[in-house]
Amino acid sequence: MKKYTSILPIIVISQFCCTSLWFAGNGIMKELITNFHLNSSALAHLTSSVQFGFIIGTLLFAILTIVDRFPPSKVFFFSALLGALFNIGILWKGNSLESLIVLRFLTGFFLAGIYPVGMKIAADYYDKGLGKSLSFLVGALVLGTAFPHLMKGVIDAISWKHILFTTSFIAVLGGMLMLFFVPDGPYRKPSKSINLSAFSRVFQNTNFKSAAFGYFGHMWELYTFWAFVPILLDTYSNLYPNTTFNISILSFFIIGIGGLGCVFGGYLSQKYGTKKNCIYNIVFIWLVLRVFTLNFQGG
Repeated sequence: MKKYTSILPIIVISQFCCTSLWFAGNGIMKELITNFHLNSSALAHLTSSVQFGFIIGTLLFAILTIVDRFPPSKVFFFSALLGALFNIGILWKGNSLESLIVLRFLTGFFLAGIYPVGMKIAADYYDKGLGKSLSFLVGALVLGTAFPHLMKGVIDAISWKHILFTTSFIAVLGGMLMLFFVPDGPYRKPSKSINLSAFSRVFQNTNFKSAAFGYFGHMWELYTFWAFVPILLDTYSNLYPNTTFNISILSFFIIGIGGLGCVFGGYLSQKYGTKKNCIYNIVFIWLVLRVFTLNFQGG
């Protein structure tokens, strides 16, 4: 496995670059509302459209067994290219809420060829220690998601359009890194034809089904929190005008700190097992939220 030691960093960097598309719209939501004369409710519509696009895309990629029939690195590259194209489509001056929703939906759709496919590529290279390897990829996803907020906070004086240009550019860059430097892994098992039964058959595995449904429920809560972090901070800032902080920078750190948690969790799973590690994390999060809620209610 030593000859593959350079592969994981490339996959991680590519994953980070391409998943910056995910919340590019949320990082500049105020500017989108102002420039396209949208209602404040547009936040919910635009955020949900990305998520629904990702869900539909993931289902279709899985049902059609895309990454089994085609080289995963090429699937990743073309998904990054198309995702970047629809992301930069937001710059069109003639956009309405409906067209923006379609653009964000399509961006989410092709993110299905980035995030899950990146995980599949890693699985094709690492038969042992996969949990730790995937923890770096999920951490890259978290940082990529938070990255537009960092850009907004650092270059606030520059046009919001630069955030769309930059996220689209680095997404294409990430796709090219994967295409040129990550060939098919040694553990890949390609398929030449569509296997429509594979999607339903995998859910007959009880362990997979339990993990999958737990993951599905978890993702709704996680992305809802990520979407509303800047709104919560903005609301707090309005309630307490004497408190000053950079909402975008703080949003980046609140979301991005999860990247370290992913890596830390990956190492813990190696020692304690994934199931115990998951249960410990759920209990810890519940305790933190409980303490926060009690303090909030107390004044």
